[in-house]
Amino acid sequence: MKYVFPANFWWGSACSALQTEGESQQGGKSATTWDTWFAREPWRFHQQIGPQETSTFYRHWRQDIALLKQLNHNSFRTSLSWSRLIPDGTGEVNPQAVAWYNDVIDELLAQGITPFITLFHFDMPMVMQEKGGWESREVVEAFSRYAQICFELFGDRVQHWFTFNEPIVPVEGGYLYDFHYPNVVDFKRAATVAYHTVLAHASAVRAFRAGHHSGDIGIVLNLTPSYPRSQHPADVKAAHHADLLFNRSFLDPVLRGEYPADLVALLKEYDQLPACQPEDISLIAEGKIDLLGINYYQPRRVKCRDSAVNPDAPFMPEWLFDYYEMPGRKMNPYRGWEIYEPGIYDILTNLRLNYGNPRCFISENGMGVENEERFIENGQINDSYRITFVRDHLKWLHKGISEGCHCLGYHMWTFIDNWSWCNAYKNRYGFVQLDLATQQRTIKKSGEWFAATAALNGFTQE
Repeated sequence: MKYVFPANFWWGSACSALQTEGESQQGGKSATTWDTWFAREPWRFHQQIGPQETSTFYRHWRQDIALLKQLNHNSFRTSLSWSRLIPDGTGEVNPQAVAWYNDVIDELLAQGITPFITLFHFDMPMVMQEKGGWESREVVEAFSRYAQICFELFGDRVQHWFTFNEPIVPVEGGYLYDFHYPNVVDFKRAATVAYHTVLAHASAVRAFRAGHHSGDIGIVLNLTPSYPRSQHPADVKAAHHADLLFNRSFLDPVLRGEYPADLVALLKEYDQLPACQPEDISLIAEGKIDLLGINYYQPRRVKCRDSAVNPDAPFMPEWLFDYYEMPGRKMNPYRGWEIYEPGIYDILTNLRLNYGNPRCFISENGMGVENEERFIENGQINDSYRITFVRDHLKWLHKGISEGCHCLGYHMWTFIDNWSWCNAYKNRYGFVQLDLATQQRTIKKSGEWFAATAALNGFTQE
């Protein structure tokens, strides 16, 4: 069967500043929370590899962009570093950063690759975290200024902007489950962080509109469909609660300009609502986007709780549901994630039926595998498993598009093996192999397959 995608479909990949640039405290850049946390607790990072040891894009950007071209990318998403551009968070712009980002953007365009630029990808400047991070409205205002500066500096060439990447992750990691700095476990503070992130997003959208910039502005959300164990009302209610907390807490504000009433009622019931101000409602309404980036990796399987909650334990999302392991599920054992390709179709169908079929694209989808050197054949990693993963997701994406879903592209995570937060280089995701010792880059089999697929705007499978 032939799988042909729409004309001008976006074929590319995604990465972030912190995970690829390197030079983490060079070139005028200040420390992020990651730099500071690694300096304090290096043992929490796999093999004690910190953010200074990334794929060195800051030094090898021309070579890497040439590789993007070789992989037939017509688009590429990365982020700007707030810490690099405005080292103290609120003051003067760093001219070294401006010059470098200008060079990168210009080279992408010269190679026929459309830049997709994210403003915030988990890399909170430490100076801003010391002011409270996303718990602070002062930081919200500082982010709005940072966004406006970015639009003015680069908006003549960047036509696709994204305020945040996966904003639920700093909420989960930093304020619920202790896998990001500042390692807080407090739902009400987590709710405040999530709420202020929406305000920061909406402030940036308002600045974009006020500046009459060309192109579009959006956000990138990691959407994890919540599937109930059964159709029993208790399981369905549990899945609904998970969906409200982890998907709709950002999806509804950015697409509908308001929060779901049942989410507000739920948080009110448990006394977890963040502090609101009267002007917030109109600001959130202004935050509706032009383009939604969808990161999809795995589903969420949910059932009702089978045991009572410890009333003395801190309130957590798991008071409202429990996780369920579906029998026979297909797993990526290295990352511990279920592989469920129809989830990508279910997300698109939900957006088409319930959210007015917004313009969107798959902004991340990927498979991390440990010790890929096992699969080297004739000097190249034969990652046929990654080809199968991408191809099978693209089939379901194609089905969604054929039914009218307004999906404009597919970006893989990621272009080159890069540093991945606390996991460092434990799992590799790239189309291109990175040798950490020599910094040599070698295209994997999946990179060749993706280049051919992009060139043909699709693929054929018997």
